[in-house]
Amino acid sequence: QIAIEKAEASRNPVALEPGKYTAILEPAASVGLISVMSNFMNARPADEGRSFLSKAGGGNRLGERLMGENVSISTDPQNPLLPGSPWTDEGLPSRAYNLVHNGTVEQMYYSRYWAEKTGKQPLGRPTNLIMAGGPDGTTADLIRDTRRGILVTRTWYIRLVDPQTVLLTGLTRDGTFLVENGKISRAVKNFRWNESPVIMLNNIDKLGTPVRVLGSESAASLIPPMRVRDFTFSSLSDAV
Repeated sequence: QIAIEKAEASRNPVALEPGKYTAILEPAASVGLISVMSNFMNARPADEGRSFLSKAGGGNRLGERLMGENVSISTDPQNPLLPGSPWTDEGLPSRAYNLVHNGTVEQMYYSRYWAEKTGKQPLGRPTNLIMAGGPDGTTADLIRDTRRGILVTRTWYIRLVDPQTVLLTGLTRDGTFLVENGKISRAVKNFRWNESPVIMLNNIDKLGTPVRVLGSESAASLIPPMRVRDFTFSSLSDAV
């Protein structure tokens, strides 16, 4: 029913000037960005200077606060709402651990090779992603509290621009709307966006209740709807 309503509401979209806007991101809109970021929480590229977790001059940024204090991301294969595989694609047992806790990078994962190389214990990559939410409920609740912003239903065609900042580019789809004074006022044409999930996760000012979501290019996750300041919509797109 929601998909039907959005399809009907998306007729005759208007062009909105690209730029930085407050964005209300439904879980299907942010999951792809967060999933790509989690792929860079691999210890080897961090230690070798090839990721956003690399420290200038050598080493990694484990233990540093790189995101907002309202951001906590974990993995747990035994989560009852989002059970994950008992083993990883490398054959390591899946374990529960925090990647980010209150904005601080708490854990990276280690392949067997890199664990042996660095004297660490092997730790498999996440088989699911669970992001803690806030008290603000649903996407509709976030809309009601927004003076002006853009509601994004979904993102897709996500591609990496710069691995050391996790700068990504992609498109909006399946319903993009202007929100004014707490209500959806009109449909707008789709955008190409350029944004780093690390920056995005520093600009969250409201979080809703996490829901299970499967992104078009990501694993199943529990992600809350979120409202983000200064999300970069770089150009218009004629995609549907």
